[in-house]
Amino acid sequence: MTDTSSSVRPDRAPRTPAPRVEGVVTLRDGRRIGFAEYGPPQGRPVLWFHGTPGARRQIPPAARASADARNIRIVALERPGIGASTPHSYDSILDWAGDVEECVDQLGLDRFGIVGLSGGGPYVLACAYRLADRTVAAGVIGGVAPTRGADAPEGGVVQLTARFSSVLDLLHEPLSRGLWALVWGLRPLASQAFDLFAHFSPAGDKEVFASPGMKEMFTDDLLKATRRQFRAPIADLRLFGRHWGFSPRDVAVPIFLWHGAEDYIVPVAHSRHLADLVTGSELRVRVGAAHLANLTLGDEVLDAMLTHWPDDET
Repeated sequence: MTDTSSSVRPDRAPRTPAPRVEGVVTLRDGRRIGFAEYGPPQGRPVLWFHGTPGARRQIPPAARASADARNIRIVALERPGIGASTPHSYDSILDWAGDVEECVDQLGLDRFGIVGLSGGGPYVLACAYRLADRTVAAGVIGGVAPTRGADAPEGGVVQLTARFSSVLDLLHEPLSRGLWALVWGLRPLASQAFDLFAHFSPAGDKEVFASPGMKEMFTDDLLKATRRQFRAPIADLRLFGRHWGFSPRDVAVPIFLWHGAEDYIVPVAHSRHLADLVTGSELRVRVGAAHLANLTLGDEVLDAMLTHWPDDET
């Protein structure tokens, strides 16, 4: 069963396009997956997976505007433990694809593109692998590569998740509660915290943070997502330290990869490695860009999805 409701009050409407609708999908086992939609309801559907951390409103202003201009229906799904999604522990990243399949069935989506930012990248590839017959194309923005097995590259902060996987498994509950308490305590200072983070960010990310609507998007998403829970980031880190449950070598749909050459969180080597693993993938490296710089490329990302859309499908 799918519940939908509009939650945007006219007197508090953000300057950037607000979600057209927000709601939850109730899965067969009773768990709920939160979602938000942008763009026309009859547009060509593109699933959007948030980063780590992030939630259903982490859709860049450029992508929100492009959705309307290009007749694209963006459906942003929240992973378990954030926003309106029920906390849940997966055995591997591939398990997410099963929940996504239930969601798209209930939302009436037959064929779709998929886009994911940073920590959402592995989940994009999992769905492209398991739902290959329904995935038109997929895009990964500053994405994470495997940390285990023959598919794993070297380097990057995320590589530490494999080294400390046993600690994360043991302490994930107190870590999640502690992180939630920290973020909740900073809520009154969200604007100042954003400014401080932006001040100490690399030049490429500074430009992104200063772009119209970006601060509003990040603070709105964070405040909306953390009202009740903030477990998803720790859950992501736990899964990054495990085998994904599939190999990117076996992904057979068109994959686009964007990465900043100056990314200090997820090195560009991760996307170069993924490009080598996924046959026929296309890598676009941006010189001078850091981890979040590609968030301004909403129109380019959505255009890439459309290049593979069959002419006979609206």
